[in-house]
Formats: sequence, structure tokens, C-alpha cells
Amino acid sequence: MIRSSEPSLATICVLLVDSTPLTGQLIADALRKDRGLLAIANADADSALVIAKTLKPDIAIVSEQLQGKAGSGFDLLRDLRVAVPSIRAVMLFDVLNGDSVVEAFRSGARGVFCRQDPLKMLTRCVHKVHEGQLWVSGPELQFLLETLAHVPATRLVDTQGMDLLSNREQDVVRSLAEGHTNSEIGRQMNISDNTVKNYLFRIFNKLGVSSRVELLLYAASQKAGGHLMKFEPPPSKGNTRF
Repeated sequence: MIRSSEPSLATICVLLVDSTPLTGQLIADALRKDRGLLAIANADADSALVIAKTLKPDIAIVSEQLQGKAGSGFDLLRDLRVAVPSIRAVMLFDVLNGDSVVEAFRSGARGVFCRQDPLKMLTRCVHKVHEGQLWVSGPELQFLLETLAHVPATRLVDTQGMDLLSNREQDVVRSLAEGHTNSEIGRQMNISDNTVKNYLFRIFNKLGVSSRVELLLYAASQKAGGHLMKFEPPPSKGNTRF
């Protein structure tokens, strides 16, 4: 485990779980150039869980492939979120493809990052995710939009199984998942564009999201494994976008 030499200056604790110790150390070194980050590199999934429970890091950067096993990072990501519910995660990919990107967000990632991108961008990614934003660049966003357009919306429920949205609000989410615009939704539901915006405003507030993409990601996450999943909406954020 590698720690920053100046922990007193760190404000964001980042746990890095990479496929090999060498690449993990290189990424951690790059992150430490930002004096506001405390980077902890660890290449073992089991010990990463122990460290996470002890240190309660703010951010976890998890490689999609761990110890030579493709997809094992998704399992660790889900375990980390159970162990430290407040943690916000970024999934690290060797190569991006649509299914893997969507699976990362379904597993609870708040951002995806490709090793082919400049490492200096990873620092910015960490800060944005820590602020509660999603980190999705152009290619990844296209993967998401193409996939989510074919994912039917499901009932959104809290941890007690109670519906978070009214039937009418669920209809709006379902139409969004099908790729319809505000005007198209209005015509389908026989309501005005302004009424559609009001529905979206209430839905965003209830779920603690601030954009259509975030809303559809939460809706898609309910379909993992074909089972209805329960979740606690995150704290509400400002800058709502329609």
C-alpha cells in the first residue's frame, strides 16, 4: 500500500485497485501530483475491501479486470458499495465497449475512464465524481445512449420497496428510456411541453439526479440481472438540466 508523503494536504482520499501493482503505482503517482488527493494503491481485491472499511475512502478507482480475470472489477465495485455506501467509484477500462460501460454504471460506478486517455484527465475525473457529477466522455456517452434507448424503464423503489414515483411520473421515465423528446412525450400523454418539464423537475428532485442521462442510468440499474433492484436516491443536486 502506497500513501501520499503529505497526507495533511489531502482532502480527497482515493483508493486505487488496479490489475497489477506496477500500473497501480504509476496511476497513484500521477494522482499525487494534485496536492488535494491522497492516493492509496492496492492490487488485491480482498485487502482492498479491508482498507475501504477501515479508511472509508471518498473515491474508488477500480480496474474492470483484476488478477487476470475480466469483469472481476464489477464484483469488487458492488462489494465496495456495500462495505462503504458513501464511496463514489470510477471504473478503469483497458478498452471501452458499450456493454461494459453500461455494466459499470449498473454496478454503481459514477464515472468510466479508459487507459488510452491522458492520465491528467483522471485527476479531473476524480474531482468531478467527488462533487457528485457523472464522468462520461463522448464515446462512452454514445454507448450509454444507444443502450439505454433499448432498455425499458422499471418501477423505481426505495429500500423498503415503496414506489418513488407516481404512475404518471413512471410513464414519463418510460418514454425517456424509449428516446422520446419532451414534445413527443407531451403528445403521447396529451399534456403540454411545460407540464412535461414540471414532471421532470419533480422526478429529478425525488431521485436526486440532475440530467436525463443520470435518470436513465438509475432506471437501467433496476434491470441488473433481470431483477428489480432497490436503491436509496443520492442527495439532491442543483443545476437541474432538462
